[in-house]
Amino acid sequence: MSEFNNLSEELLYAVKTNKETKRIVENLARSSFNLIEQQLNDDVGKKSFWINIYNAYFQILRKDHDLKKPEIYTEKKITIAGHKFSLDAIEHGILRRYRYKYSLGYFSNPFAPSRIKKMAVNVIDYRIHFALNCGAKSCPPIAFYTVKGLEQQLELATLSFLEGDTEVKENEKEVHITTLMKWFLKDFGGRKGIRKVLKQHLKKDFKKYKLIFKPYSWEEELDNYDENNFNANVY
Repeated sequence: MSEFNNLSEELLYAVKTNKETKRIVENLARSSFNLIEQQLNDDVGKKSFWINIYNAYFQILRKDHDLKKPEIYTEKKITIAGHKFSLDAIEHGILRRYRYKYSLGYFSNPFAPSRIKKMAVNVIDYRIHFALNCGAKSCPPIAFYTVKGLEQQLELATLSFLEGDTEVKENEKEVHITTLMKWFLKDFGGRKGIRKVLKQHLKKDFKKYKLIFKPYSWEEELDNYDENNFNANVY
């Protein structure tokens, strides 16, 4: 595990426990871009690092800088290795491999900055949508992601969210699902892919069910942490 993964875990834990973050933030800002590029050299390292950074910084930007949407997503207030990033750059640029935010995941941005392209994952993992928390009631809870446990942690986050949020109406043959799957349709492999994801995690075939996307609650809910996850992965 790289020192950057360690720093991302430290930062998220400090934010959760209301500890001082200045030292960690400064270390991340002063780090060498070449070094971070060398150490975060696979998708496991990149995903665990940037998910923690996103979740920690959303809380920091909202609480300490009083930023609200849409500015909280677009303002370049996050300094990593001498470069300024926004939450959107982390989510759509790095973790979604520079996809246009409003293209349902079908179109990439060939003009993305070189720093984004260098940091971006090689393969888009739909499970990140059950890991990123934007402070809204409909968001998944914040969990602690590590290089060693990333696969299991993402699987658990996905299963937990789908089990808790999905509603099956047998009489109407409808399955009501998070609108995250609509916003990022291509990430999930289209409607066919959504049914595959639901079958994989909920152990039920929804081929004959109509997909209904549920309204998204933007009601603010900060500090929504998965306590079981943090207890198991305490820094």
